[in-house]
Amino acid sequence: MATATVGKDQDTVVSEIEISAPPERVFQALIDSKQLMQWWNSEQCRSKSWQIEPRKGGRWHYETEPSGLVVNGVSEFKVGGEILEYDPPRLLAYSWIANWHDDPNATTVVRWELNKAGPRTRVKVTHSGLTNLPVSRKDYSGGWPGVVDSLKKFVES
Repeated sequence: MATATVGKDQDTVVSEIEISAPPERVFQALIDSKQLMQWWNSEQCRSKSWQIEPRKGGRWHYETEPSGLVVNGVSEFKVGGEILEYDPPRLLAYSWIANWHDDPNATTVVRWELNKAGPRTRVKVTHSGLTNLPVSRKDYSGGWPGVVDSLKKFVES
């Protein structure tokens, strides 16, 4: 199971995992809306929609069904932004503007780095810009490990 580390400056949450698949396969799971709907999902937080334009400057958007999970008074989660870096199959970064942030107008950044490790892929996701979002930072430190674990299970199945 993946874990998360909060940076000493309280600005980042980093989660890492190794997946038994080549980077090309893992990257496809990160940029294909149909695949995202399958794995970026949980009993607690069901996906309602996933849209992504896989290119630099492309837009993306994700929404959940109403949930029993509540963060900053929000139980129906909506997040989206713009793809800032796009270098298949090793790098994907996008802005992240979420309705459950302490400040719903705050823009943070999620950066996926994929590195070949023999027959496996080492995945590192870094969520930055969290210094002034203490409630959200705590939520992400618990949430990102579940996201990367789901990615691993999906890609390896």
